[in-house]
Amino acid sequence: MSLEIQNLHVRIEEREILRGLDLTVRKGETHALMGPNGSGKSTLANTIMGNPNYEVTEGRILFNGEDLTEADPDERARAGLFMAFQYPATIPGVSVANFLRMAVNARREEPIKVKEFGSMLGENMELLKIDRQFTSRYLNEGFSGGEKKRAEILQMAMLKPEIAVLDETDSGLDIDALRIVSGGVDALRGPEMGSLIITHYTRILDYIKPDFVHIMLDGRIVREGGPDLADTLEEQGYDFIREEVAAADAS
Repeated sequence: MSLEIQNLHVRIEEREILRGLDLTVRKGETHALMGPNGSGKSTLANTIMGNPNYEVTEGRILFNGEDLTEADPDERARAGLFMAFQYPATIPGVSVANFLRMAVNARREEPIKVKEFGSMLGENMELLKIDRQFTSRYLNEGFSGGEKKRAEILQMAMLKPEIAVLDETDSGLDIDALRIVSGGVDALRGPEMGSLIITHYTRILDYIKPDFVHIMLDGRIVREGGPDLADTLEEQGYDFIREEVAAADAS
């Protein structure tokens, strides 16, 4: 069970952003994808989830061996992919609880029973330290940055995806919100879910230790390693990676 990205080239209008990217994330693995602003990280996340504004010009996206390169976003979600967005959408008039019930039912053949849904929701809210009144509020309406991210992690907990893509989940969070959200993500780790954490800071990795770290520059992955690679990046910044890439290209 895996998400496999093969030689992916993506452009917006006439500008190529991803330039031959390869990446595999398997169930049970936690990957961190790091890179400076403009390196193509969010483009990759949006392409994985089928955002129509991003045109795949070459390469494939495979999920459990099935080619999803041209699949609609809802098909990808039903297959078991999940995306936590950098800027989650606001849905006035739809409570968090109703949204979660609709999301859960979209992946089931029969609607979830009220008692089962309530029990599942309660367990996951306790896991994420979320007050029960939170679910009666309209989704993301008037939410702080931390509340928006917490709502997405709650959705992830309820949907139990096979692969979760977290696009800069740490963006805009204060230290307390980061600790709670990271703790929730870490609590959901296990053999049944793989995750791809996209960030340009190392601070979230203080709470969620990845199995693999990938460094992205100019639309491609240029360096891979274990958790120690993130530590090196924290100490030296991206310049040492740029120098390595420049030297390799010159040779």
